[in-house]
Amino acid sequence: MKELLLIVIAYCIGSIPTAILISRFFFGIDIREYGSGNAGATNAFRILGSKWGTVVMVVDILKGVAATSLYVLLPYYLTSEWDRTNFMVGLGLAAVLGHIFPIWADFRGGKGVATLFGMIIAIQPLVAICCIGVFLLVLYLTRFVSLSSILASISFAVLILFIFNEQEPLYRAFAIAVTLLVILTHQKNITRLLKGNESRAPILKHRDRRKERRRNAK
Repeated sequence: MKELLLIVIAYCIGSIPTAILISRFFFGIDIREYGSGNAGATNAFRILGSKWGTVVMVVDILKGVAATSLYVLLPYYLTSEWDRTNFMVGLGLAAVLGHIFPIWADFRGGKGVATLFGMIIAIQPLVAICCIGVFLLVLYLTRFVSLSSILASISFAVLILFIFNEQEPLYRAFAIAVTLLVILTHQKNITRLLKGNESRAPILKHRDRRKERRRNAK
């Protein structure tokens, strides 16, 4: 019964609509009516700019960390790594589900990638650092938040299955499910990437302008 209550609380934490609250309070709009129509970090970068996009991403990550860490409220999960990991996966998935289908925002949220990263940070910090490194590197090179998210999720599965070779079946299945979920929720982004129509995050624009001027000067 206590576990179920914490899972519900984790879902409610994940349901906090960060991008919607910021877009309404600071811009007087509903971000879901612009860009991709999603209330996540990718669309926040696109519509609200790099400053507020970063705020949305960080808060959404913290939602995942906070929700997944609720296991500490049940002391008997502190002594069993197997039970703790399984329960943390359940809490984290509840938060991700809340982000995608937020009860506070008519069940129309984002894609859950940032909250998912927060969940991974709480469960496996070293793997999370590696995934964030992949995300930031791809973002720096391409300025595509969607591509960065997709490749980071793929790296998560590779790290869990092959590099760290985690033995827990649930965790291995979870790693595969995460990758498939991210790819599934980014189908429209993948289509736009293939067609060359995907919007770039409004960061490092000066660098790209310099490159463009160099190309034009040749």
